Amino acid sequence: MDDPAAGDDPVPSPSTAGSDALSVILPGDTVARYRKFSLYNSPYPAHDRGCAVDLYPESNVGVSPVAGVVRDTRTVRCPDRPYAVDHDHLVLVDVDVEASGIRVGGGSEPEDGLVARILHVDPDAPNGVEPGDEVAVGDPLGEMVRSGFFGQWVDNHVHLGFRAPDRNPYRAAGSLPLAVDATVEPVTWDGTGTVVETGATHAVLDAPAHPAAGSSGTAAFAAIAADDGCALDGGLAHYSAGGLLSGAGAVEEVEGVVAGDAGDPRPVSLLGHEVGVAHGRDVTWGDVALSAGDQPLVGLSLFAGRDALGAKLVAFDHGFAVGDEVRVRIEPTDDPVRLD
Repeated sequence: MDDPAAGDDPVPSPSTAGSDALSVILPGDTVARYRKFSLYNSPYPAHDRGCAVDLYPESNVGVSPVAGVVRDTRTVRCPDRPYAVDHDHLVLVDVDVEASGIRVGGGSEPEDGLVARILHVDPDAPNGVEPGDEVAVGDPLGEMVRSGFFGQWVDNHVHLGFRAPDRNPYRAAGSLPLAVDATVEPVTWDGTGTVVETGATHAVLDAPAHPAAGSSGTAAFAAIAADDGCALDGGLAHYSAGGLLSGAGAVEEVEGVVAGDAGDPRPVSLLGHEVGVAHGRDVTWGDVALSAGDQPLVGLSLFAGRDALGAKLVAFDHGFAVGDEVRVRIEPTDDPVRLD
């Protein structure tokens, strides 16, 4: 998630963020350091068109996804939630593009490099950083914080976006289109599963299983598949926007459309029901309602997981318990739940 800082820099529109616009491609080796990632699962502007990625580490240490020199750190206020702190942190890094393994596509590389905008990590923690520090990919930046910008069901994570150096890095909007150079395997799901974890506002199912579950070694990423086989990302449909991470779609393009390009619209379906419309890799969710048994759902929290998958149901005041067998259903509605 991103912070709603005052003021906005222009966000690339679908018509201007295509093959002639700059896009940043994060290497797969970097993303493999994290247990899951999402480009779209957030209500904040940077995620609407995949201009930021949320990276979920194995522990609560916020490990750096880039190499470079820390430019600045800043503490910002955030909503006061009973389950979270009322402040968050911004870490700016002048990126060493070569050492970070980053590729820049769809335009000329900025002569002055890139600035990484990293959120939700406390640089004042004992393992934190300060301006002038050099960091490598995988180095600790500090401890992750339970930010008031998070929904209660959202796990701690590192938010990453990129700016050209001449753009204001303190504002919420204005990040460059971002792609992840990692294979994401779409996994078919029939909507059923057994509850294996619950929280105040969520339940996790044992299905669909990760295709590499139980195997040894480093697993590839996997995500729940739409009916046409594309892997889905985002908050369906409690956030307005989502995306496609299908195979090569998580890299520079989906079906020939570069990250951020509009492409021709096409329907996206799940469990036999149309749930949105895709323009390239970007999806606008439709007006649908989700339920599991007699329990209405806020939505599905969709992501790419490295060694675990399992549908994550978002539900307020739910009665789910570990061991419950459920079936998720989708139907059209005139009154969809929207949290953004």
